[in-house]
Amino acid sequence: MDRSLSLQYGKTFFFFSVMKKHLHNPDPCPNLFFSEEDGFRYLHFGSPWIQGAMKVGRPYELVLEYPRQMMACGLFYPEPEQIVQLGLGAASLTKFCYRYTDARIDVAEISENVVMSAHQCFKCPMPDDRLQIHLADAKSFIAARQDFNPADWLQVDIYDEQAQGPVYDDADFYRLCRRAMNKRGAVASFNLFGSRFEKSFSAISEAFEGRVLVMPEIDEGNRVVLGFAGAKLEMTSDELYERAQELRHKWKLGAIKWVHGLKALNPALKEEVITL
Repeated sequence: MDRSLSLQYGKTFFFFSVMKKHLHNPDPCPNLFFSEEDGFRYLHFGSPWIQGAMKVGRPYELVLEYPRQMMACGLFYPEPEQIVQLGLGAASLTKFCYRYTDARIDVAEISENVVMSAHQCFKCPMPDDRLQIHLADAKSFIAARQDFNPADWLQVDIYDEQAQGPVYDDADFYRLCRRAMNKRGAVASFNLFGSRFEKSFSAISEAFEGRVLVMPEIDEGNRVVLGFAGAKLEMTSDELYERAQELRHKWKLGAIKWVHGLKALNPALKEEVITL
């Protein structure tokens, strides 16, 4: 049975959940609504800020630039076995990773409303042997993963309706993230936004002991930071470009542009032999 009510006014869909309780508390995202225009559907958490997007006719494509940049994990570890995502949103990254990798994917999302809308309105696959969506707080979830199923890729995009900064944004939280990553070598991508970037970047850098890269800011104001954990990664500059070519062909994303942007902003990538 459909447990939601959707009303359309012009080009905007408003979504009202009839779920009143979430783990014995009010749902953290009680005011979800969707806007739709020119074949694109957008997710909002009760404010004009866009929290996710989907091309209605091609639901597995990545529409916004920042989730595309978060896939730069593939430049460094192209064949993950375990992906962990904190924050579901419109399930853009979840759907893309589900289609274009063979990895097991575990997603932590605190809001039942967000999970329900991802399935009903954004074509998120239902859980199966590869995909599990956990109704959980991101910090509690990642803290509990310290000793099992370590992440080869960790993708973190945790914002509330105010979109002023990540819900958890201190070095202690980012240390928990690093400890949940594969000791054989792993990469995390963090979506940052707004005036708190320098504070967030400093906390990530501290937690990851300086093993971080920053990607260029995009027009919407988002910036993606990559953090590396576990065994040191070594590759040549030529290998990085070769991998970018492969990803551009496989994923139809601007992987060559990622490399150019990364090299321009991160001195470590300007060396012939790159150590991360």
